[in-house]
Amino acid sequence: MEEMKNIQWFPGHMAKTRRMIKANLPLVDAVAEILDARTPLSSRNPEMDMLTAGKPRIILLNKCDTADEKTTAKWVEYFKKCGFSALPVDCKNGSGIKNFLPMLKNSTLKAVVDKLEAKGMSGRPLRIMVVGIPNVGKSSFINRMAKAKSAKVEDRPGVTLEKQWVKIDSTAELLDMPGVLWPKFDDQKTAEKLAFTGAIRDGVLDIETLSMRLLTKLAADYPDALKARYKIEIADGDTGLTLLEKIARKRGMLILGGEVNLERAAITVIDEFRAGKLGRISLESP
Repeated sequence: MEEMKNIQWFPGHMAKTRRMIKANLPLVDAVAEILDARTPLSSRNPEMDMLTAGKPRIILLNKCDTADEKTTAKWVEYFKKCGFSALPVDCKNGSGIKNFLPMLKNSTLKAVVDKLEAKGMSGRPLRIMVVGIPNVGKSSFINRMAKAKSAKVEDRPGVTLEKQWVKIDSTAELLDMPGVLWPKFDDQKTAEKLAFTGAIRDGVLDIETLSMRLLTKLAADYPDALKARYKIEIADGDTGLTLLEKIARKRGMLILGGEVNLERAAITVIDEFRAGKLGRISLESP
């Protein structure tokens, strides 16, 4: 099986973000934690429970339209049992977004809303801190909610570097926080899944090895998706390298002398997986 070097990723601005979360927590009523629906545990900063302790939490399972529906439903139940509201959304196409404020007001923050009304402060907007690891979709979510290009959106990790308040309407405001990973990946499988989905910059690892590892996993869990997308047959004992070579040949990705262009094929596989072109795939289940 292909080996991948240990991945570590903790830029200096992420340490600053941890301090910023703690400092700004008293200003908000709740925390909206955005996770990747394909990797809800791996895309969940294990420090977030400690960093946001004492605040009501709503979990947004973003990119749900690229995740396995049945698995996502299991994750919703899992997070409910953990005491959090949970909502599948897709921030790029807007799926599920309309349910965010109703769930916030009628479930996550119902006690806070009732308390404000009792004090005659029902006009005070609810304030929600938005957290999540890089490239999980925080800015896309905020832009959807604000119906404007309020937060900078780019398809690369670590774009938002400073906090910013964004007004949704007269009833709610969002506090956008920079994406924050954690100091050390104790489990390299977690790091690997983050690399698959693009939460870690591609420059810190080898794209061919990453692609081979992804193909090995997909061949085990979603073989029909690979067969349908790349029109290849999968045989017992096929390694990630074998599968990548088959895809390269099928797509005509050859270099001088008829050798396969593994790098080009690897980039294609990773890009198409991230774009959801292989179908609805979840990389972990509760």
